[in-house]
Amino acid sequence: KLTVKDLLYGLMLRSGNDAAVALAIYVGGSVDEFVKMMNEKAAFLGAENTNFVNPHGLHHKNHYTTAYDLAIITACAMKNQNFCQIVATKAVTVGDNENESLRYLVNKNKILSLYEGGNGVKTGYTTDSGRCLVSASKRNGMQIICVVLNHYSMWEDSMQFMTQAYADYTMTEVLKNN
Repeated sequence: KLTVKDLLYGLMLRSGNDAAVALAIYVGGSVDEFVKMMNEKAAFLGAENTNFVNPHGLHHKNHYTTAYDLAIITACAMKNQNFCQIVATKAVTVGDNENESLRYLVNKNKILSLYEGGNGVKTGYTTDSGRCLVSASKRNGMQIICVVLNHYSMWEDSMQFMTQAYADYTMTEVLKNN
């Protein structure tokens, strides 16, 4: 038995497709209902070029998204502190110590170790989609999200893109509270 939190670590750190299905059933009652919820949330956020058909992202001809839409979805997810904690975790032990079913999970996201301020988010790969990375970093109060799809040099280029963003943009207070 695993907790929801353990399954989330398995999903986000190790791309656990089985965890994605278990979480979908737990949250949505069924995979189909959860996928419906995913599509409704994506549409609500303005992700106009996204259609999900499964909770794990394995290839299906009607399962698609764009880098822009993934950035929108990620920006929303990064507002959730539990999500931020999980995707920024480099390694964690999950499971039940009493039954000796502990699992040590290491995050596949090299941005967390290679890039100053790296704090997320998720790697992805299928034969059809290629190497994909949604990365994130935070410096001096500025959160950056970078998305590359079907990109062989995803680590190097994502770090370069984020470095360029920090060089080109600064945080500016637009309005004071109240």
